[in-house]
Amino acid sequence: MRLSTFISVCLLWLPFVAFAGGIRGTVKSDEGSVLAFATIFVKQTGTGTTTNENGLYEITLPAGSYQLVYQYLGYESVVKQIEVGSGFTEVNIELKTQVVVLKDVIVRAGKEDPAYTIMRKAISKAKYHTQAIDRYSARVYIKGAGQLKDYPWLAKKTLEKEGITKDRVYISESVSDISYTRPNTFDEKVISIRSDGKDNNTSPNPFIFGSFYQPEVAETVSPLSPKAFAYYRFQLMGTFKDREFEINRIKVTPRSRGDNVVEGIIYIVDDWWSIHSLDVKTTKMGVNIGIKMLYAPIEDKAWLPISNKFDIQGKFFGFEFVYNYLATISDYQITMNPELYVEEMQVVDEKLDKEQAKEIEEKYGEKNQQLQERMASGKEISRKELRGMLKDYEKQERKQQSAPEVVSNNTYKIDSLAYKKNNTYWDSIRPVPLTKAEVKGYQIADSIAVVEKKKEEGDTLKQSKHKGFQPWDIILGDSYKISKHSNFRIHTPLGGFNTVEGFNIIYRLSLGTVIQDTNKTRFSVSPTLRYAFSREKLTGLLTTRLYNKNYRLELQGGRYVKQYNQEEPIWPLVNTFTTLLLEQNLMKLYERDFVNLLYRQKLSNKISFHTNWALMKRRELFNTSSFKLIDRKKIEDYTPNAPFNEEIDNTSFPEHEAFIGSAGLVIRPWIKYRIRNGNKQEIPFSSPVFTLDYRKGFNQVFGSDVNFDQVEAGIKHRFDVGVRGTVDFAFQGGMFLNKDKLYFMDFKHFLGNRTPFATSDPVGSFRLLDYYQFSTSDKYFTANVHYHFRKFLVTAFPIIRMTGIRENVFVNYLASPTSNNYTEIGYSIDGILRIFRLEAAASFQNGKYQDYGFRIGIATSIGINFSED
Repeated sequence: MRLSTFISVCLLWLPFVAFAGGIRGTVKSDEGSVLAFATIFVKQTGTGTTTNENGLYEITLPAGSYQLVYQYLGYESVVKQIEVGSGFTEVNIELKTQVVVLKDVIVRAGKEDPAYTIMRKAISKAKYHTQAIDRYSARVYIKGAGQLKDYPWLAKKTLEKEGITKDRVYISESVSDISYTRPNTFDEKVISIRSDGKDNNTSPNPFIFGSFYQPEVAETVSPLSPKAFAYYRFQLMGTFKDREFEINRIKVTPRSRGDNVVEGIIYIVDDWWSIHSLDVKTTKMGVNIGIKMLYAPIEDKAWLPISNKFDIQGKFFGFEFVYNYLATISDYQITMNPELYVEEMQVVDEKLDKEQAKEIEEKYGEKNQQLQERMASGKEISRKELRGMLKDYEKQERKQQSAPEVVSNNTYKIDSLAYKKNNTYWDSIRPVPLTKAEVKGYQIADSIAVVEKKKEEGDTLKQSKHKGFQPWDIILGDSYKISKHSNFRIHTPLGGFNTVEGFNIIYRLSLGTVIQDTNKTRFSVSPTLRYAFSREKLTGLLTTRLYNKNYRLELQGGRYVKQYNQEEPIWPLVNTFTTLLLEQNLMKLYERDFVNLLYRQKLSNKISFHTNWALMKRRELFNTSSFKLIDRKKIEDYTPNAPFNEEIDNTSFPEHEAFIGSAGLVIRPWIKYRIRNGNKQEIPFSSPVFTLDYRKGFNQVFGSDVNFDQVEAGIKHRFDVGVRGTVDFAFQGGMFLNKDKLYFMDFKHFLGNRTPFATSDPVGSFRLLDYYQFSTSDKYFTANVHYHFRKFLVTAFPIIRMTGIRENVFVNYLASPTSNNYTEIGYSIDGILRIFRLEAAASFQNGKYQDYGFRIGIATSIGINFSED
């Protein structure tokens, strides 16, 4: 046993002994201050690292001779040839402040800044930089460190009980192998994770795979986007030499500050017209994000990032936090695209050099003749030619792709041994030394993990809670894992108040299981019970579902109450509020005994089919409760449970049978997808959504007493209007081809609202419209248009815009036989306290003012799902 233990220890240490040497030291400025997160790049190995907050760095290397490049934005790079032996060599570096020289160019009144021609060339070549590399692989070290800087005093005791204090740093580290294959495949495999003391407890930070060569990065317009000049102003601050390269330092200023734009400095390599580095900042919903990226010439063929740093600061409801993300990329292996890659390319800006561009056009013609040959020989090409060639190249390549609608295909995996690495491993591989605060953060996390583990081992009550049912679960609800593929859930009971049932309570259970693991097909059964105290009646329904990502089959039946509008626009909680506190019983209900069969099928990536068949016995309900929490003398009594409608005098109905079927299509002809670990994810608003539906009431089938036919078509989409804002629109129209026999719940109803709260999709619903006043069994048309401003009234002030506040103007229109061109015009402020929306609207009929109102909703960027299905 002793011999085997000795051999095991030797084998464990062998990899670290072989690479026990390297280089360590400090990087300072010529003024003596340490340079935090300076970049060190090893040219021979493609290895990179950065200094920590104290300017310390450390690189493990086998014995040999290496050329190291020390870089920091605003300072001159230093190249050192260093011999590495069996131990660590200490190399302390002093970087001199960068001498920036303004080019000998005179900017006269009316003339553009020289930065514009530099940026035009860089923008024209941005697509080339993404297409010139066929493939690359690299290793990346990622460190995330977060700290809660402040929090409300009310939360202090709770947070400290969980070990959360203002001085504690939460830190995580991981190492991943990444690879990219043109045009859109990116793979990341996490090979090691620094655990916080509990096995498999730490979730690693993924590598932020984003390129400023793309037109947008996380919905933020890049300075290298083709539309960048509409969003930014550029100013050449000067040039400097970095090794043998000439670098242009360009100031980027948004024309309108706020979300989705950056500001700061971008450095462009002359002649290459590639990114050398950038130091910019942006905001997202009031959260400040600083971005520093440093690139290096890999194999002298392409400039690729070797370090990414993100500094994030924000404050929500008194909770102030900071988070720092650092990624150092090393060990690049690149393969260039033989169809596009050239060693030199001279790009001519036809806007500045008109005569030269004209000569090129006359010499080679207007159809990019011999363009690739000219590129390969280093001869001049115009921006227009380069842009056209790359566009044609991508077009032809898309035709050859099996799935051109897939924008990105990413995989993210964690190696099974990722959590098994010990501290010795991390001390040897970590490219950035930890700070004292980060070391302390690990120590606190390890200590808490030990205490929690002991509690779990000794807390038999806690163990038993997770083993089975507890009595209080009946009231609070809980989930239980029955087997590997099955689970059971008691849903938290819900309830409310309405004048038909009085107070009611809804109790639901569900049992789900995976019946086919290959495509994640699930089967579920869910009974629901509902007791109405005023009616003294118990009703319920049973729902069974069979579904996966491609289809859904649902069978539902029972006796249950339902709103006349089958889209159920009034939330029970909101109706409880308006009824008990405002004496407005807006929800109108009827009861049905029913069996309902629903089927949805994805026919292709672009087309989905759905059909619904219902056999019902429907009966009218009446008010049974006059209970009032607040008695308003101005309001005599609750309104009857009979909707008011302009088209028919009486919406009451006798008990009857109804058999109704419907079928429809959802078509998204230009839908785009992202794939992550094999799962397709639709890109919102990448295509307009077209809908087509047909609904029929069958006469004398299963005793049915209805006879009607209805057709409906619609379109919904969102698109940007340049730099000014975004437009959302939804148009829908239809008609009843036959209306021989139908009841009020069969009419076409619209998403109205008479409550103080906006709970429906903002695009497709009304703010002041009565729920049933203009419901129709004839022709109808609705239009909803929202304009989201980047800068309007209050957002004209940058300090407000930077907090995440947005302004919208909307118009809603309804045409039906009795609506008299009902129109709403409204204004809303979005993002109040990050999550709320405040709206004001006025309504008109035939242009004549009718009413006004205010509504409170959830911010459209957070809470509203613009689902197309």
